Amino acid sequence: MKKTYMIIARIAAVTAVVLGLSSCLEKLPADAIHESEAMKTFEDAEQTLTGIYSAYMSSSLYSGYLTLLPDIQADMVHAVQGNSNTYGNIWQWDIRPTTREIEGVYGGLYRVIGRCNFYLDQVDDLRAGFTDDDSITYLDYYTGEVLCARAMAYSELIKCFCKAYTPETADEEQGGVAIDSTYFGKKPLKRSTLRESYEFVIRDLEKAEELLEDAPYGYSSPYFTYAAANAIHARTALYMQDWDDAIKYSTRLIEDEAYALSTAATYTTGVSPITGAQKAYSYIDYMWTNDLSTEVIWMVDYTITSYGGALGQSFLNFNNDYVYFYPDYVPSQWVLDLYAGNDARYGAYFTTLPTGYAHGLTWPLLTKYFGNEEFVANIIFHVSKPKPLRLGEQYLIRAEAYCMKNQFSQASADLTSLLTARHSGNASASLSASNWQEAISQERVKELYMEGFRLQDLKRWNMGFERTPQTAAQEEGSSLKREAGDYRFVWPIPQNDIEAPGSQIRQNMGY
Repeated sequence: MKKTYMIIARIAAVTAVVLGLSSCLEKLPADAIHESEAMKTFEDAEQTLTGIYSAYMSSSLYSGYLTLLPDIQADMVHAVQGNSNTYGNIWQWDIRPTTREIEGVYGGLYRVIGRCNFYLDQVDDLRAGFTDDDSITYLDYYTGEVLCARAMAYSELIKCFCKAYTPETADEEQGGVAIDSTYFGKKPLKRSTLRESYEFVIRDLEKAEELLEDAPYGYSSPYFTYAAANAIHARTALYMQDWDDAIKYSTRLIEDEAYALSTAATYTTGVSPITGAQKAYSYIDYMWTNDLSTEVIWMVDYTITSYGGALGQSFLNFNNDYVYFYPDYVPSQWVLDLYAGNDARYGAYFTTLPTGYAHGLTWPLLTKYFGNEEFVANIIFHVSKPKPLRLGEQYLIRAEAYCMKNQFSQASADLTSLLTARHSGNASASLSASNWQEAISQERVKELYMEGFRLQDLKRWNMGFERTPQTAAQEEGSSLKREAGDYRFVWPIPQNDIEAPGSQIRQNMGY
C-alpha cells in the first residue's frame, strides 16, 4: 500500500475554507508547506498530497454546498413551513455574486487547485533528485492523484459557473473558467474559453491515467485512482457531447472487475437507528448507512474525529432536540412518484416519519444522509462520506451516449442492468428515439437524488421546470417556474474576483 494512504488515513483535522476580501484565485493553502521550504523531500510531497485531500473535506464542497445546492435550486425538494431558511435564497433563486454559499464553492475549488499547483510546480525538480526506483514510482503515483484532483476541481467549476457546452459557443471569449495552472508568481486573472477549459481538464486526466494505470486501486477508495480518472473523463466527455469518449471511458469502468453495482439483495438485518425497528439492509442500504460499496469509485473519507459538513442536516435536523425531525426541505411529490414499488432505492433514500412542526407534517423524509452508523453511534448525526464518483452514474452516462448515437438497444441494455440491480423484482427498460430523454432524465433523478446533478442536467438539456405546491410547503417558492435558458442556471462569479486588483474576469450574463 502506498505510504501516502497510511498518512492520509491519520489526518487529524480539517482546515475550513475561509473567504476574505481578496480574490479566491489568490488564496494560499492555509496548511500547505511554506514557500520558503518548498517541496524538498518525499515526505513533503506526501504532506502536500494530504493537504489536497483535506481540502476536499470542506463543507463548501462535497459534504455541503457543491452537492446540495444544485438540487435544492432545481425542482427536487420543497421548503417546509416553519423551516430555518437555510439555503432559502438558493431555493428561491435569489442568487447573487455576493451569495456566501456560491463564494464558498468557488473558493473551495480554487483552494484545491492552489494546493495541486503547489505540488505540480515542484515535483519535477524533486523527482530529478531521486535515484531509488520505488520512490520514483510512488512519486509518479502521487502526481497522477494530484492531476486527477485538479481535473476534478476544474470540472466542477465548469459545471457550476459556465454555460452548457455546445460546439457553437465553446470558443466564446471568457466563456470558461480562469485557468490557474501554476502556484508561484503573479498571473493575470482572465477566463479562458469553454473549449480551452474542458481541454485543460482532459489533458490533466490523460496524464493522470498514464501515471496511475499500474497503481493499485479498488472500490470505496478515498484516493484518486486510475478508475477515478476514467470516471471523471466519462462525465466530462458526456458534458462535452463527445459521445464516443463517454462510451469509451464509462465502458472501462463497467467492465472493470474491481467494481459491481450494489443490489437490492439483503446484506444483513438489524435495528434501524432511524425508526428503532428491525430492518433488512440491502447492499444499496449499506452503501449509505456504512459508506461502503463495491460501486463507489471515489469517496471523501472521514473519521469520527475529522470530518466535513453534515449532508443530511437540512433534510432532518434530528439533532435539534434528538426527539423529532424538523426538515427544512422534503422531497417533491413528483420525485417520490417516480419510484416503482419494488425499487430498493426508495427504502434506502426515504423514510416516512412525523415531523416536530406544529402543522404535524408526516412525509417521506430524505434519510439517505441520516448518517454513517459509526458516527451516529458516537452521537454525530447526518454526517455521511460523500461519494462523488459511483458506478451507477457510469451506466447512465453510457446509456445516454448510446442514445445520442441512436444505439438504443445498447442503451436499453445498460438501463436494464441498472434497474435490475436496484429492484427487488423484475425490471427492464426499452429505449427509443421518442422516449429515451424522459427515461434517462427520470432515472438520473431516481439514482442521483440530492447528489448535485439536477441543475446541470436541466442546463445541458435546455430544459426548464415548474414546482407544484404540496402539503405543508412554504408558500413562497412552491410555485416557482423557470424557463429553459434562464441565466441563473449558471452561477455568478464571486464579486471579490471580479473586483480584485488586475482582474480581467468577466461576469456571467445577467448578474
